[in-house]
Amino acid sequence: MALGDGFIYARALHLAAELSIADLLAEGPQPTKELARLTSTDPGTLHSMLRALAGCGVFTEVAQGCFGLTAVGERLRSDHPRSVRTTIAQSGRITARTFQHADHALRTGDGAFATAFGQPFWEFLRDHPEEGAAFDTAMQEHSRVERGAIVEAYDFPDTGRIVDVGGGDGTLLAAVLRARPGTTGVLFDLPHVVERNCIEEEGLTERCEITGGDIFGELPAGGDLYLMKSVLHGWNDSDVLTILRGCRRAMNPGSRLLLVERVIPPGDAAHTSKAFDFAMHVMAGGQERTGDEYARLLVEAGFAVGRFIPTGSVQSIVEALLPSSQT
Repeated sequence: MALGDGFIYARALHLAAELSIADLLAEGPQPTKELARLTSTDPGTLHSMLRALAGCGVFTEVAQGCFGLTAVGERLRSDHPRSVRTTIAQSGRITARTFQHADHALRTGDGAFATAFGQPFWEFLRDHPEEGAAFDTAMQEHSRVERGAIVEAYDFPDTGRIVDVGGGDGTLLAAVLRARPGTTGVLFDLPHVVERNCIEEEGLTERCEITGGDIFGELPAGGDLYLMKSVLHGWNDSDVLTILRGCRRAMNPGSRLLLVERVIPPGDAAHTSKAFDFAMHVMAGGQERTGDEYARLLVEAGFAVGRFIPTGSVQSIVEALLPSSQT
């Protein structure tokens, strides 16, 4: 029963993020009536929602009808260095609506996003710039949480050209370039996505090229290391093979490819990759994959499989290279 009721807490969390409740509590606890006035909500219903989330450790009722933030709730502040506010708020607007049509994905195998919104996901983000910008921010939030663990887990080269394919605003690439001052980078994503990059803000414009394009088209050639984070899980096997073969054509004989993805472990133990796998099926007709599934796709695309490297985050690194460079 508790598992079945989980959507109630998820929806409450979506709404708290959308209303920026944590930002309103940044200076200290506030009475529910004042929060309701600031958010144009009903005081009684708002109190009920905050009390439910207090039971989950997000807020705390410091006095009757007066709520403050917990350490968990602090992460809903938009100014927190590890904020997840935009991710959770957008999930309420987009993921929750798409999941109303999850039965479509279950019966057909096709993602339900177009059924819910009338057009494919990437076209929707392009045609709704405010949601596109929010998605970019959400991806930044994920990368801020995960980038340190990724950089620490892999022995990135001290020199060479690193091409981040589908790199969004460049948050992860910037972290790699800062950690390896002798490297240069290429940030590659859809033109309207790379326009919102963080490279200049990070002071890396002299070391990083910004290139707009399509991952199903020609990729930047001549990189020493190719990086794809949370790219392949959005696509079915046929599309993944097209992307991987395009990357192989762009690579030098000694180049390497790193896939940064949630790798599904064997067995029944709970793991975030298993929930995300179902979510990707419903949202986009994509999927998370096991290590064996990634290995099969890489070999079919003409790669040799290197190492599977866990990180201190939910992501793992799958290393691949061209057969002629395998040692």
